[in-house]
Amino acid sequence: MNKIVIFGVGLIGGSFALALRRAHAVGEVVGFGRSEATLQQAMQLGILDRIGRDEVAEIGDADLILLATPVGQMADLMARIAPHLGAHTLITDGGSTKGDVVAAARANLGGRIAQFIPAHPIAGAEKSGAGAAQADLYVGRKVVLTPLPENPREAVARVRQAWELCGANVSELTPDQHDSVFAAVSHLPHLLSYALVHDLARRENRDLLLSFAAGGFRDFTRIAASSPEMWRDICLANRDALLDELGRYMEELEILHEALAEADAGKLEEIFSLARAIRANWTPQ
Repeated sequence: MNKIVIFGVGLIGGSFALALRRAHAVGEVVGFGRSEATLQQAMQLGILDRIGRDEVAEIGDADLILLATPVGQMADLMARIAPHLGAHTLITDGGSTKGDVVAAARANLGGRIAQFIPAHPIAGAEKSGAGAAQADLYVGRKVVLTPLPENPREAVARVRQAWELCGANVSELTPDQHDSVFAAVSHLPHLLSYALVHDLARRENRDLLLSFAAGGFRDFTRIAASSPEMWRDICLANRDALLDELGRYMEELEILHEALAEADAGKLEEIFSLARAIRANWTPQ
């Protein structure tokens, strides 16, 4: 690719640029963002060749545009860039939800919808910003594409190749399948992690409690250090699927509550044993 344009030069966008640079797959990287300090840092770290100042001037000749902003910002961004897209410019994104992003694309890209190939790199971390970007972030990680009926096969192949050049293992789901899956295995765990830390934070003896917290607390709550803005948008964007998963989890908690209240050792061991067996046999892919 001769030129890519990245909106949101943080962990996801910055790592995408660094990975393509390492693969010698891009000539020029231009970045846009809300924070001048972050953009300057991205320049210093070699993520960008140039800070974008004029969207109209930069996107028309871009081979690929990556939207790596929080999902709540994407609709406005799509509306701004749609009239100025080049005929051969493709757009992809790094959003953790897909139904809302696809709806935003249909509402704001209009006749350019065929140029948008939605994606979700499964490579988040609790750290954010340009300083968190890593050239090897996507190596061996999954990236999910959720192609649209309007996408030409060759356009999907080009976006797939870009992520594969970053070292990712690329798979495909429909937007609905994606949001259902990730509500269960990503969005719910983040919600629960935030909830536990928030619960402790409101207690008068929180300093005492945290002074004795160790490995279990650390492992369970690591993801509560993630971006509040990003996870606010994700939870609201995937609200229906997440509410369904939260309801299932509340039912599970009720079962545990009943087992504890009745001192039902057999039930507790049954639950723990099945959970342990599934977790022991699971390896990230």
